[in-house]
Amino acid sequence: MPVPLSQMWTVASYVLSQRLRGRRRYPLVLMLEPLFRCNLACAGCGKIQYPAHILKRDLTPQQCFDAVEECGAPMVSIPGGEPLLHPSIREIVEGLVARRKYIYLCTNALLLKEKLEAGLFKPSKYLTFSVHMDGQLEDHDFAVCREGTFVKAVEGIRLAVKMGFRVTTNTTLFEGADPNAVRAFFDEMMALGVEGMMISPGYAYDKAPDQTKFLKHQATNDLFEMVLSNRKDGARRWRFNQSPLFLEYLMGKRSYECTPWGMPCFNIFGWQKPCYLLQEGYAPSFASLMTETAWDSYGHASGNPKCANCMVHSGYEASAVDHTFASFGGMFATVKAMLFDTYASPRARKSLVEASKKPHGPRAHLVQLGLAEDVASARS
Repeated sequence: MPVPLSQMWTVASYVLSQRLRGRRRYPLVLMLEPLFRCNLACAGCGKIQYPAHILKRDLTPQQCFDAVEECGAPMVSIPGGEPLLHPSIREIVEGLVARRKYIYLCTNALLLKEKLEAGLFKPSKYLTFSVHMDGQLEDHDFAVCREGTFVKAVEGIRLAVKMGFRVTTNTTLFEGADPNAVRAFFDEMMALGVEGMMISPGYAYDKAPDQTKFLKHQATNDLFEMVLSNRKDGARRWRFNQSPLFLEYLMGKRSYECTPWGMPCFNIFGWQKPCYLLQEGYAPSFASLMTETAWDSYGHASGNPKCANCMVHSGYEASAVDHTFASFGGMFATVKAMLFDTYASPRARKSLVEASKKPHGPRAHLVQLGLAEDVASARS
């Protein structure tokens, strides 16, 4: 099972209590960014494009604890930047574990093996390392703009699993992703023994250096249908650490509106408006974020052009979770999606075959320009 029963019960009882109290808007996961600096410079990342004096700043452990208490969400995701660069990350994690929050520490894993060997963390059902893995070796290294990162990440994952830590992977798919390679990548991650995988389409951050690789709405549906349909044999062993209804949404089988308040973000500037992905000011408190943000101005239905192609988990997984507990029909749909997840689709199977004939990934642009053989000869 990709998620422990204790975590499932904690989340379920929390969501049900919010609904019984008649609360339409409530947080599910706190996105806690204790820093922006990173030891990578990925082309699709908009979080590291700040001036040096901003990248040097950190949230203190007490600021983190205050934000967690103020928000009240049962789960805390710690992205960045690279959280393992934070000088007090051990204290932050231990403090959140003591508060019985389920933590997903998001890391590129370049430092994971080193930190584990130094005894920085202890295994706990409350702590999960969510390792950023954007595909197989060549695809991942290309996505993060540095060779050797895939190998180091695998080393960190293997050690963490061996030491008894909970480990998941977090994969962002961009325009040009090879669906066949993604499926093979899922097999590789399962072989490593990770608890589950998380996947999401990329979002076009304003600050992202490369704005050409982000998926549009229909392209997202087409890609995820090819990737997630026709799960037989080994593919039946894929485990996802996500709502199955959210995965169906990515495949185009469901329609949801954004729940931007479901995963609020707190960082060195305060409570980010309106969500983790858009930066339109900051609120001084979580209460003011919830009451003063014009929520109807965001999401597909709003017509906001910034939201037109967004389908990421931070906006839509909370919508899927809310659907699960909104009615008997939502619960039945979730159970059905968990039990019957092969999604037989002749159309998707045909598209996979066609996709296998097209150039994809890091070499695709070289093939299109007719330069692939020249580059291969030069390297040899």
